[in-house]
Amino acid sequence: MEIAISKDARAWQTIAREYADEYLQPHEVEAELNEGVLPGEITRRNRERAVELGFTAIDVPKSHGGLELSMESQVAIWEQLGRVTNALSWCFSEPQSWMFDACTEAQIEKYVMPMMRGETKDCYAITESGPGSDIAGLEATATRDGDDYLLNGEKWYVTSANLADFFWFQARIPGEDDEALFFVEADCDGIEMIANPRFSHTYASHHPTYVFTNVRVPATQRVGESGDGMAYTHSWFRHERLMIGARSCGAAARLIEDAMAFANERIIDGAPLSEKQAIQFMLADSATELYASRLMTFEAARAADRGDDLKAQHSRCSMVKLYVSEMANRVADRALQIFGGRGYMRENVAERFFRELRVDRIWEGTSEIQRLIIARSLLKRGLDGM
Repeated sequence: MEIAISKDARAWQTIAREYADEYLQPHEVEAELNEGVLPGEITRRNRERAVELGFTAIDVPKSHGGLELSMESQVAIWEQLGRVTNALSWCFSEPQSWMFDACTEAQIEKYVMPMMRGETKDCYAITESGPGSDIAGLEATATRDGDDYLLNGEKWYVTSANLADFFWFQARIPGEDDEALFFVEADCDGIEMIANPRFSHTYASHHPTYVFTNVRVPATQRVGESGDGMAYTHSWFRHERLMIGARSCGAAARLIEDAMAFANERIIDGAPLSEKQAIQFMLADSATELYASRLMTFEAARAADRGDDLKAQHSRCSMVKLYVSEMANRVADRALQIFGGRGYMRENVAERFFRELRVDRIWEGTSEIQRLIIARSLLKRGLDGM
């Protein structure tokens, strides 16, 4: 299913597909049957290869030694990495461009550049039990105490925290009517993991719950100035929601290809399963929805590259996350049905994606939150302003 993308995006698409096929996909079942964990030498090999290919530098400005790829090329990369189950593509860190606007040079050197070199890994402590990922309702606080801040609060679903070297901790600032991000070393006193629940997917990256009790960090570890916190968090959300769309496109493509191959080989009543009209309808619906999803996702990426209005970009990224994540879930359900009993085995790609893709309708803002964002944008600016 070809759509028009730039020459550079096409080249990166090929690089990412070769990496996914050669380095990641062969280890999916091994990871699935071993709590998501691969042997250390394989994980190191995969991470080192990702660094060599430049994946850790794709959104890093050239001024800091990065590749500064277009969002179109970044979507092309993550679409191909999305073809792989068990979050094996999470073996490397990916600094985002907003960090270089938000952080001081000292912060960039200490925290961000080591990620680009593949030396460290970060995690985001944003979500809370009450407001979820609604940052306007944060209960965690950062209280000024001389040259430091004291951080207090409970953070849920801190993805990859078990593998991270530091947190991005978001809290409200009493007296400032503002939210702010802080760098917090993972081994700081006052940080306690109180739960590490098991989830439906089988990932090496866990999603623990942490309590921060009077965690003391220097004021120099606050990110940005007063009033900046929401802007940088919105940048992060736009990026993450767009890349969820990209990965979902890749997952759907692989599901369609594998289900179609199986249906062509499976003989029922002397003929391939693919000749059954019911199967053809499921494949046709899946291919059609994937086509629409790829067009939407790549166009949203190009809007970012053009520098379209940020509010319009925000609503478009929400549209991408809403539509494409739900599309991929429908495709996974159809693919599992086509595989039949085989599709319910953990060794089958449809079974793994059936579990894994479900969370894309929840994290980085649920489908319902995306609908609210889209509706509010529509009511404020109309169709022409979206």
